Amino acid sequence: MPLRRDAQRNRERIIEAAGEVFATRGFAATLDDVAHHAGVGVGTVYRRFPTKEELIDAVFTDRLEDLVTLAEEALTAPSAWEGLTGFLRTSARWHAADRGLRDAALSMGEQHFKQAGEQIVPLLEQLMERAHAEGTLRPDAGFHDFPIIMAMVTEMAQHSEGCRPGLYERYLELVIDGLRARPDNGTLGAAPTETDVRGVMRGCVPPMRSSRS
Repeated sequence: MPLRRDAQRNRERIIEAAGEVFATRGFAATLDDVAHHAGVGVGTVYRRFPTKEELIDAVFTDRLEDLVTLAEEALTAPSAWEGLTGFLRTSARWHAADRGLRDAALSMGEQHFKQAGEQIVPLLEQLMERAHAEGTLRPDAGFHDFPIIMAMVTEMAQHSEGCRPGLYERYLELVIDGLRARPDNGTLGAAPTETDVRGVMRGCVPPMRSSRS
């Protein structure tokens, strides 16, 4: 059943406000924060979106589809290296400008963003396979390195925006340079696994040390 016109306006207003709040505060923002920014009562927000996850899904599903499109376009680049690094630069710029998008992209394995994750993972794996075959991507770089790279670089973007905007780009270029295959590349050891990535994103808990050590 379609929403009444005023209810539809409220819904759109809430989604717009949520996008702005999540852009600056990430998923740490609450529904109360969104209601305050939208100028509506928190009860109005809860009637439209009973959980924060439902609101996050409404705000970011389309934006994650933009990342899928970006990965598809990267596969059409003249070289695999150009496609892969172009994807990294553009997605880092988007994530740096929108903390909520960053949190959403790093949550694509979670249930509410699972479909976007299932779409983008094969595309990025294909990009990496092509770059490996081309000989431009160092052979010990694995797919699961990239979420951690993006988390590190865009975290720098969040912390430096107020004093030196764009500083993260310096470190992104250093990382990209380190990803390039060269005859003198050392070994990085084993690439992280999906389990490693999930642990890092959620905050690893160090193992308990024995009191005898």
